[in-house]
Amino acid sequence: MAIAVSMTVNGKAVGAEIEPRALLVQFLREHLRLTGTRVGCDTGQCGACTVHVNGRAVKSCLVLAAQAQGAQVVTIEGLARDGELHPMQVAFSEHHGLQCGFCTPGMIMSAADLLQRNPDPTEHEVREWLEGNLCRCTGYHNIVKAILAAAQTMRGMAKAAE
Repeated sequence: MAIAVSMTVNGKAVGAEIEPRALLVQFLREHLRLTGTRVGCDTGQCGACTVHVNGRAVKSCLVLAAQAQGAQVVTIEGLARDGELHPMQVAFSEHHGLQCGFCTPGMIMSAADLLQRNPDPTEHEVREWLEGNLCRCTGYHNIVKAILAAAQTMRGMAKAAE
């Protein structure tokens, strides 16, 4: 028995008939073909599937698509605006905060949520925040460096806008 689900994903109204047990990550990847959201562990431990739901980072492998009914969802594909990468995406590139790239979308989405909540985090706070995101390639040094650089850039942008 299929159910209807609708939500706004990356600023666009979407909907589909899905199985009631379908996960949000499955809906995004299989129905919407937004494959930047990764499936890593299927248990919520690796963070590769992190997206924003109503402005908060969530692990989409732990959320039923039906639970996102009517929600505003942003994936890594929707983080950029008007063809311009988000400052976090730029910082990850410039500071080599990625290696194989598998964990990168989830890391970026988690880090963007951190800076929404805390625009001036310490290195310790960044490392604590990333405890829910696993990278198998690196020691996190460049990831942390990228997030701190993005924070500085975003604070400068906020001051310039004032």
